[in-house]
Amino acid sequence: MPQSPIELKGSSFTLSVLHLHHTDPATVRKALAEKVSQAPAFLRNAPVVVNVSTLTRDVNWRQMQQAIVASGLHIVGVSGCKDEQLKRTISRSGLPLLTEGKEKKPADDRQPETPVLTPAVPAAEPSIEKTRVISTPVRSGQQIYAKNCDLIVTSHVSAGAELIADGNIHIYGVMRGRALAGAGGDQSSQIFCTNLSAELVSIGGVYWIMDQIPNEFFGKASRLCLKDGELTIQTLN
Repeated sequence: MPQSPIELKGSSFTLSVLHLHHTDPATVRKALAEKVSQAPAFLRNAPVVVNVSTLTRDVNWRQMQQAIVASGLHIVGVSGCKDEQLKRTISRSGLPLLTEGKEKKPADDRQPETPVLTPAVPAAEPSIEKTRVISTPVRSGQQIYAKNCDLIVTSHVSAGAELIADGNIHIYGVMRGRALAGAGGDQSSQIFCTNLSAELVSIGGVYWIMDQIPNEFFGKASRLCLKDGELTIQTLN
């Protein structure tokens, strides 16, 4: 029997989820522009799922979609939609409606004024000026950003947490979340980790998801860098 020209297989991908908490497209576009400017090498042209659980049929979805795309993000699907009319509007726009699984209930009825790409939890202030040091565990949903400097985490990083640095990233604990070094485009940045079990690693916008990390380095002390524009990994001695 001749081989089929196509093959369908199950797989998994790590995607950012953009949670919308405002109905004004202009406000969302401005907030996204600021967010993308923090890590342009990773966020520009990045695929995202848009969570609209707080929005109603009153939102102008066409304008909201244009605002998100104009920021440089690519929408691959929409989740959390509860309003039937809004569902129909989103479907007519050509985007699939996705289910993320069991959603957490909001802590209260207040709505933030700006959207977030991940549920951000306030982090500790930098301990020194040129290197940001985090000495507590980084929990799921927490995002740490070291602007124009290196980032050192002396504890564990949970799955669903995100580390972003314009410079190098050092993790002296189990790394189960995402690590994005050289977020501003510096391809000389590196990632150092004593236990690499990450969902995603990225340097200068070049990334691997968990399945791409070589088995012999998974869960081991490892060092990642770019060589000829490609991610390379070696044992951290």
